[in-house]
Amino acid sequence: MKSISRYHRQILLPRIGAEGQKRIGASSVAVVGIGALGSVSADLLARAGVGRLRLIDRDFLELQNLQRQVLFDEADLEANLPKAVAAQRKLQKVNSEITIEAEPADLNPRTIDELLRGTHLVVDGTDNFETRFLINDFCLREEKPWIYGGAVGTEGLTYVVLPGEGPCLRCLFEAAPRPGEFETCDTAGVLAPVAHTIASFQVTEALKILTGRKKEVDRRLWKIDLWKKEFHPLTLPSPPRGGEGGLPAGQAGGEGVRRCSGCEKGEYPYLLRGSGSRSAALCGRNAVQIIREQQERLDFQNLARKLSPLGAVKYNDYLLKASISPFEITVFQNGRAIIQGTEDAAQAKSVYAKYIGG
Repeated sequence: MKSISRYHRQILLPRIGAEGQKRIGASSVAVVGIGALGSVSADLLARAGVGRLRLIDRDFLELQNLQRQVLFDEADLEANLPKAVAAQRKLQKVNSEITIEAEPADLNPRTIDELLRGTHLVVDGTDNFETRFLINDFCLREEKPWIYGGAVGTEGLTYVVLPGEGPCLRCLFEAAPRPGEFETCDTAGVLAPVAHTIASFQVTEALKILTGRKKEVDRRLWKIDLWKKEFHPLTLPSPPRGGEGGLPAGQAGGEGVRRCSGCEKGEYPYLLRGSGSRSAALCGRNAVQIIREQQERLDFQNLARKLSPLGAVKYNDYLLKASISPFEITVFQNGRAIIQGTEDAAQAKSVYAKYIGG
Protein backbone atom coordinates (compact mmCIF):
# COMPACT_ATOMS: atom_id res chain seq x y z
CA MET A 1 0.00 0.00 0.00
CA LYS A 2 2.85 2.35 0.85
CA SER A 3 4.44 1.83 -2.59
CA ILE A 4 1.15 2.34 -4.39
CA SER A 5 0.63 5.61 -2.56
CA ARG A 6 4.17 6.77 -3.30
CA TYR A 7 3.87 6.27 -7.07
CA HIS A 8 0.13 6.99 -7.42
CA ARG A 9 0.50 10.07 -9.63
CA GLN A 10 2.94 8.22 -11.87
CA ILE A 11 0.73 5.14 -12.13
CA LEU A 12 -2.17 7.35 -13.23
CA LEU A 13 -0.24 8.14 -16.41
CA PRO A 14 -1.64 5.85 -19.15
CA ARG A 15 1.84 5.41 -20.62
CA ILE A 16 3.12 3.96 -17.34
CA GLY A 17 0.24 2.46 -15.35
CA ALA A 18 0.57 -0.31 -12.78
CA GLU A 19 2.41 -2.66 -15.14
CA GLY A 20 4.91 0.02 -16.13
CA GLN A 21 5.55 0.81 -12.47
CA LYS A 22 6.27 -2.86 -11.80
CA ARG A 23 8.81 -2.83 -14.62
CA ILE A 24 10.47 0.28 -13.21
CA GLY A 25 10.66 -1.36 -9.79
CA ALA A 26 12.28 -4.47 -11.27
CA SER A 27 14.92 -2.50 -13.18
CA SER A 28 18.55 -1.69 -12.45
CA VAL A 29 20.08 1.57 -13.69
CA ALA A 30 23.61 2.93 -13.47
CA VAL A 31 24.20 6.68 -13.39
CA VAL A 32 27.82 7.43 -14.28
CA GLY A 33 28.94 10.81 -12.94
CA ILE A 34 26.95 12.36 -10.10
CA GLY A 35 27.54 15.97 -10.99
CA ALA A 36 25.22 18.54 -12.56
CA LEU A 37 23.51 16.06 -14.90
CA GLY A 38 23.88 12.90 -12.84
CA SER A 39 22.59 14.34 -9.58
CA VAL A 40 19.34 15.42 -11.26
CA SER A 41 19.00 12.11 -13.13
CA ALA A 42 19.66 10.06 -10.00
CA ASP A 43 17.13 12.10 -8.02
CA LEU A 44 14.41 11.65 -10.65
CA LEU A 45 15.09 7.93 -11.08
CA ALA A 46 15.03 7.30 -7.33
CA ARG A 47 11.73 9.14 -6.96
CA ALA A 48 10.32 7.22 -9.94
CA GLY A 49 11.00 3.96 -8.10
CA VAL A 50 13.85 2.36 -10.03
CA GLY A 51 14.43 -0.81 -8.01
CA ARG A 52 18.21 -0.72 -8.01
CA LEU A 53 20.19 2.44 -8.62
CA ARG A 54 23.98 2.37 -8.89
CA LEU A 55 25.73 5.72 -8.49
CA ILE A 56 29.25 5.85 -9.93
CA ASP A 57 31.51 8.85 -9.45
CA ARG A 58 35.25 9.17 -8.92
CA ASP A 59 35.17 12.62 -7.32
CA PHE A 60 34.62 14.34 -3.98
CA LEU A 61 32.56 17.41 -3.14
CA GLU A 62 33.70 21.01 -3.52
CA LEU A 63 31.95 24.30 -2.78
CA GLN A 64 31.52 25.18 -6.45
CA ASN A 65 29.45 22.00 -6.94
CA LEU A 66 26.57 23.42 -4.90
CA GLN A 67 25.63 25.91 -7.62
CA ARG A 68 24.12 23.17 -9.80
CA GLN A 69 24.40 19.70 -8.20
CA VAL A 70 21.06 19.34 -6.48
CA LEU A 71 21.71 16.36 -4.20
CA PHE A 72 24.36 18.08 -2.07
CA ASP A 73 24.44 20.71 0.65
CA GLU A 74 26.99 22.41 2.88
CA ALA A 75 26.77 19.63 5.48
CA ASP A 76 27.90 17.11 2.84
CA LEU A 77 30.79 19.40 1.99
CA GLU A 78 31.80 19.68 5.63
CA ALA A 79 31.67 15.89 5.99
CA ASN A 80 34.26 15.61 3.19
CA LEU A 81 32.31 12.88 1.39
CA PRO A 82 32.76 11.39 -2.06
CA LYS A 83 29.91 12.45 -4.33
CA ALA A 84 28.60 8.91 -4.79
CA VAL A 85 28.36 8.35 -1.02
CA ALA A 86 26.75 11.73 -0.31
CA ALA A 87 24.21 11.12 -3.10
CA GLN A 88 23.42 7.62 -1.86
CA ARG A 89 22.78 8.87 1.68
CA LYS A 90 20.52 11.66 0.44
CA LEU A 91 18.50 9.51 -1.94
CA GLN A 92 18.03 6.69 0.55
CA LYS A 93 16.19 9.25 2.70
CA VAL A 94 14.06 10.15 -0.30
CA ASN A 95 13.15 6.53 -1.12
CA SER A 96 13.93 3.83 1.43
CA GLU A 97 12.10 1.19 -0.61
CA ILE A 98 14.73 0.89 -3.33
CA THR A 99 18.34 -0.28 -3.33
CA ILE A 100 20.88 2.47 -3.90
CA GLU A 101 24.54 1.55 -4.33
CA ALA A 102 27.37 4.04 -4.01
CA GLU A 103 30.50 3.38 -6.07
CA PRO A 104 33.15 6.08 -5.40
CA ALA A 105 35.27 4.66 -8.20
CA ASP A 106 36.80 5.59 -11.53
CA LEU A 107 35.09 4.05 -14.56
CA ASN A 108 37.87 2.83 -16.84
CA PRO A 109 38.64 -0.22 -19.00
CA ARG A 110 39.72 -2.20 -15.93
CA THR A 111 36.64 -1.45 -13.80
CA ILE A 112 33.76 -1.05 -16.24
CA ASP A 113 32.70 -4.71 -16.35
CA GLU A 114 32.33 -4.87 -12.59
CA LEU A 115 30.76 -1.43 -12.16
CA LEU A 116 28.10 -1.85 -14.88
CA ARG A 117 27.46 -5.56 -14.39
CA GLY A 118 23.78 -6.43 -13.93
CA THR A 119 22.37 -3.08 -15.00
CA HIS A 120 19.68 -2.73 -17.66
CA LEU A 121 20.42 0.85 -18.65
CA VAL A 122 23.20 3.44 -18.28
CA VAL A 123 22.61 7.19 -17.89
CA ASP A 124 25.55 9.45 -18.74
CA GLY A 125 26.42 12.23 -16.30
CA THR A 126 30.11 12.42 -17.17
CA ASP A 127 32.16 15.44 -18.25
CA ASN A 128 34.55 13.95 -20.82
CA PHE A 129 34.36 12.09 -24.12
CA GLU A 130 36.91 9.43 -23.23
CA THR A 131 34.58 8.04 -20.58
CA ARG A 132 31.54 8.44 -22.83
CA PHE A 133 33.24 6.48 -25.61
CA LEU A 134 34.14 3.82 -23.05
CA ILE A 135 30.48 3.56 -21.99
CA ASN A 136 29.48 3.52 -25.65
CA ASP A 137 31.78 0.58 -26.50
CA PHE A 138 30.70 -1.37 -23.42
CA CYS A 139 27.02 -0.89 -24.17
CA LEU A 140 27.50 -1.82 -27.83
CA ARG A 141 29.24 -5.04 -26.80
CA GLU A 142 26.62 -5.87 -24.17
CA GLU A 143 23.69 -4.63 -26.31
CA LYS A 144 22.66 -2.37 -23.44
CA PRO A 145 20.88 0.98 -24.02
CA TRP A 146 22.48 4.14 -22.72
CA ILE A 147 21.60 7.82 -22.78
CA TYR A 148 24.19 10.46 -23.59
CA GLY A 149 23.95 13.95 -22.14
CA GLY A 150 26.16 17.01 -22.02
CA ALA A 151 25.80 20.58 -20.76
CA VAL A 152 28.22 23.50 -21.14
CA GLY A 153 27.47 27.20 -20.92
CA THR A 154 23.80 27.69 -21.78
CA GLU A 155 23.70 24.75 -24.23
CA GLY A 156 23.06 21.05 -23.92
CA LEU A 157 22.99 17.87 -26.02
CA THR A 158 21.27 14.54 -25.45
CA TYR A 159 20.83 11.36 -27.47
CA VAL A 160 19.62 7.80 -26.81
CA VAL A 161 21.89 5.00 -28.02
CA LEU A 162 20.04 1.74 -28.73
CA PRO A 163 22.73 -0.71 -29.92
CA GLY A 164 21.95 -2.30 -33.26
CA GLU A 165 19.02 0.04 -33.91
CA GLY A 166 20.73 3.20 -35.09
CA PRO A 167 23.87 5.31 -34.79
CA CYS A 168 25.94 5.10 -31.63
CA LEU A 169 28.02 7.92 -30.17
CA ARG A 170 31.11 6.95 -32.17
CA CYS A 171 29.03 7.05 -35.35
CA LEU A 172 28.19 10.67 -34.55
CA PHE A 173 31.58 11.75 -33.23
CA GLU A 174 34.31 9.73 -34.92
CA ALA A 175 36.86 10.54 -32.23
CA ALA A 176 37.03 12.34 -28.91
CA PRO A 177 37.50 16.11 -29.36
CA ARG A 178 41.09 17.30 -29.07
CA PRO A 179 42.04 19.40 -26.05
CA GLY A 180 40.87 22.97 -26.63
CA GLU A 181 38.65 22.02 -29.57
CA PHE A 182 35.40 22.47 -27.66
CA GLU A 183 34.32 24.63 -24.73
CA THR A 184 34.37 23.02 -21.29
CA CYS A 185 32.77 23.92 -17.98
CA ASP A 186 36.11 25.53 -17.09
CA THR A 187 36.16 27.87 -20.08
CA ALA A 188 32.44 28.52 -20.59
CA GLY A 189 30.84 27.81 -17.21
CA VAL A 190 27.46 26.12 -17.00
CA LEU A 191 23.95 27.37 -16.33
CA ALA A 192 22.34 25.05 -13.79
CA PRO A 193 18.88 24.93 -15.47
CA VAL A 194 20.53 23.62 -18.66
CA ALA A 195 21.79 20.56 -16.80
CA HIS A 196 18.37 20.09 -15.20
CA THR A 197 16.66 20.25 -18.59
CA ILE A 198 19.01 17.79 -20.28
CA ALA A 199 18.76 15.39 -17.32
CA SER A 200 14.96 15.58 -17.53
CA PHE A 201 15.20 14.65 -21.21
CA GLN A 202 17.44 11.72 -20.29
CA VAL A 203 15.20 10.36 -17.53
CA THR A 204 12.06 10.69 -19.67
CA GLU A 205 13.65 8.47 -22.32
CA ALA A 206 14.96 6.11 -19.63
CA LEU A 207 11.43 5.61 -18.29
CA LYS A 208 10.19 4.79 -21.79
CA ILE A 209 12.80 2.04 -22.06
CA LEU A 210 12.27 0.71 -18.53
CA THR A 211 8.48 0.50 -18.97
CA GLY A 212 8.81 -1.48 -22.20
CA ARG A 213 7.94 1.38 -24.53
CA LYS A 214 11.16 1.40 -26.51
CA LYS A 215 9.28 2.12 -29.75
CA GLU A 216 8.33 5.50 -28.30
CA VAL A 217 11.95 6.50 -27.57
CA ASP A 218 12.91 9.75 -29.28
CA ARG A 219 15.65 8.74 -31.73
CA ARG A 220 16.69 12.31 -32.51
CA LEU A 221 19.77 14.15 -31.30
CA TRP A 222 18.59 17.15 -29.33
CA LYS A 223 20.54 20.38 -29.02
CA ILE A 224 19.19 23.15 -26.83
CA ASP A 225 20.16 26.67 -25.89
CA LEU A 226 18.07 27.33 -22.82
CA TRP A 227 19.05 30.99 -22.53
CA LYS A 228 17.66 31.64 -26.01
CA LYS A 229 14.83 29.08 -25.58
CA GLU A 230 16.02 27.29 -28.71
CA PHE A 231 15.37 23.56 -29.09
CA HIS A 232 16.74 21.82 -32.18
CA PRO A 233 15.97 18.13 -32.86
CA LEU A 234 18.07 16.42 -35.52
CA THR A 235 16.82 13.22 -37.11
CA LEU A 236 19.63 10.72 -37.65
CA PRO A 237 19.04 8.00 -40.25
CA SER A 238 20.47 4.57 -39.61
CA PRO A 239 24.04 4.47 -41.00
CA PRO A 240 24.47 2.40 -44.15
CA ARG A 241 26.63 -0.69 -43.93
CA GLY A 242 30.17 -0.37 -45.27
CA GLY A 243 30.97 2.86 -43.44
CA GLU A 244 29.66 5.27 -46.10
CA GLY A 245 27.61 8.28 -45.17
CA GLY A 246 27.32 12.02 -45.31
CA LEU A 247 28.62 13.02 -41.87
CA PRO A 248 32.09 14.56 -41.77
CA ALA A 249 34.43 13.10 -39.17
CA GLY A 250 33.93 14.48 -35.69
CA GLN A 251 30.65 16.28 -36.44
CA ALA A 252 27.14 15.46 -35.26
CA GLY A 253 24.62 16.32 -37.93
CA GLY A 254 24.08 16.19 -41.65
CA GLU A 255 22.08 13.87 -43.85
CA GLY A 256 23.85 10.68 -42.88
CA VAL A 257 26.26 9.19 -40.41
CA ARG A 258 29.29 6.99 -40.76
CA ARG A 259 29.02 3.50 -39.35
CA CYS A 260 31.78 3.17 -36.74
CA SER A 261 34.00 0.12 -36.27
CA GLY A 262 31.95 -0.92 -33.24
CA CYS A 263 28.66 -1.03 -35.13
CA GLU A 264 30.22 -2.38 -38.33
CA LYS A 265 32.87 -4.82 -37.13
CA GLY A 266 32.31 -5.35 -33.41
CA GLU A 267 35.55 -3.53 -32.55
CA TYR A 268 35.62 -1.81 -29.16
CA PRO A 269 38.96 0.01 -28.82
CA TYR A 270 37.97 1.95 -25.70
CA LEU A 271 37.50 -1.28 -23.78
CA LEU A 272 41.09 -2.35 -24.30
CA ARG A 273 42.94 -2.37 -20.99
CA GLY A 274 45.54 0.33 -20.91
CA SER A 275 43.80 2.42 -23.58
CA GLY A 276 42.36 4.71 -20.91
CA SER A 277 44.56 7.31 -19.28
CA ARG A 278 46.20 6.35 -16.01
CA SER A 279 46.43 10.04 -15.30
CA ALA A 280 43.97 12.62 -16.57
CA ALA A 281 43.34 16.33 -16.08
CA LEU A 282 39.92 17.02 -14.57
CA CYS A 283 37.55 19.52 -16.13
CA GLY A 284 37.75 22.96 -14.56
CA ARG A 285 39.70 21.78 -11.55
CA ASN A 286 43.39 22.55 -12.09
CA ALA A 287 43.80 18.95 -11.00
CA VAL A 288 45.02 15.57 -12.24
CA GLN A 289 43.68 12.16 -11.32
CA ILE A 290 46.23 9.39 -10.67
CA ILE A 291 45.27 5.71 -10.78
CA ARG A 292 47.62 3.05 -9.44
CA GLU A 293 48.09 -0.04 -11.56
CA GLN A 294 48.15 -2.17 -8.42
CA GLN A 295 45.22 -1.15 -6.27
CA GLU A 296 45.32 -1.93 -2.58
CA ARG A 297 43.58 -0.66 0.52
CA LEU A 298 45.52 2.15 2.19
CA ASP A 299 46.10 2.62 5.91
CA PHE A 300 44.84 6.18 6.33
CA GLN A 301 45.97 6.38 9.95
CA ASN A 302 49.59 5.69 9.06
CA LEU A 303 49.44 7.92 6.00
CA ALA A 304 48.00 10.77 8.07
CA ARG A 305 50.78 10.37 10.61
CA LYS A 306 53.33 10.57 7.80
CA LEU A 307 51.83 13.67 6.16
CA SER A 308 50.73 15.67 9.21
CA PRO A 309 54.14 17.35 9.72
CA LEU A 310 53.90 18.68 6.16
CA GLY A 311 50.45 20.26 6.26
CA ALA A 312 46.82 19.94 7.36
CA VAL A 313 45.45 16.40 7.04
CA LYS A 314 41.95 15.03 7.60
CA TYR A 315 40.41 11.70 6.70
CA ASN A 316 37.33 9.50 7.07
CA ASP A 317 36.37 6.00 5.96
CA TYR A 318 36.34 7.02 2.30
CA LEU A 319 39.20 9.42 1.63
CA LEU A 320 42.16 11.33 3.04
CA LYS A 321 42.81 14.96 2.18
CA ALA A 322 46.19 16.63 2.73
CA SER A 323 46.99 20.30 2.08
CA ILE A 324 50.70 20.48 1.27
CA SER A 325 51.36 23.83 -0.40
CA PRO A 326 50.92 24.43 -3.27
CA PHE A 327 48.99 21.17 -3.67
CA GLU A 328 45.91 19.60 -2.19
CA ILE A 329 46.07 15.81 -2.32
CA THR A 330 42.94 13.69 -2.03
CA VAL A 331 43.52 9.94 -1.78
CA PHE A 332 40.82 7.27 -1.90
CA GLN A 333 40.95 3.90 -0.13
CA ASN A 334 42.20 1.99 -3.18
CA GLY A 335 45.11 4.40 -3.76
CA ARG A 336 43.45 6.48 -6.48
CA ALA A 337 44.25 10.16 -5.97
CA ILE A 338 43.36 13.62 -7.21
CA ILE A 339 46.22 16.14 -7.12
CA GLN A 340 44.96 19.73 -7.16
CA GLY A 341 47.27 22.59 -8.00
CA THR A 342 48.55 21.37 -11.36
CA GLU A 343 47.34 20.22 -14.77
CA ASP A 344 50.71 18.63 -15.59
CA ALA A 345 50.41 14.83 -15.40
CA ALA A 346 54.15 14.36 -14.88
CA GLN A 347 54.19 16.81 -11.99
CA ALA A 348 51.12 15.19 -10.45
CA LYS A 349 52.75 11.76 -10.63
CA SER A 350 55.85 13.14 -8.96
CA VAL A 351 53.76 14.64 -6.17
CA TYR A 352 52.00 11.31 -5.72
CA ALA A 353 55.27 9.37 -5.58
CA LYS A 354 56.78 11.85 -3.16
CA TYR A 355 53.98 11.96 -0.62
CA ILE A 356 51.96 8.76 -1.13
CA GLY A 357 54.41 6.27 -2.56
CA GLY A 358 55.44 4.66 -5.84
